[in-house]
Amino acid sequence: MPKVSKKSASKRADHGVIVDHAEDLDGFTVNFIEVRQDMDLTPLLKGLPNDQCPCPHWGYVVKGRITMRFPNREEIYQAGDAFYAPPGHIPVSTEPGTEYFQFSPVEKMRELETVLMANVKKMQGG
Repeated sequence: MPKVSKKSASKRADHGVIVDHAEDLDGFTVNFIEVRQDMDLTPLLKGLPNDQCPCPHWGYVVKGRITMRFPNREEIYQAGDAFYAPPGHIPVSTEPGTEYFQFSPVEKMRELETVLMANVKKMQGG
């Protein structure tokens, strides 16, 4: 049975505001995410359908709080909460010190990451 931990994940990315440890397992990307400062991902989702995240995520908040905006509501996920964020969400606030992990379909996650990284480069003037 495939498994991964934050420590054993083969991919590690330090983006300053977040640190992400990730691994692909049998069609799903598993991310272990640590948030260093509050962030609103709205600007980074520009160019995706409706400028919203098209990737579903199943996850668990270990520590802290995440606020997600959906077309008709906002949801707050906090320490101890398991969550499902269907396509069409926007992470609008993540409390500094938040730690969570999530599972997402590999192909959808790759599409999302491509747009996120392109928008980061644009914001950095590159």
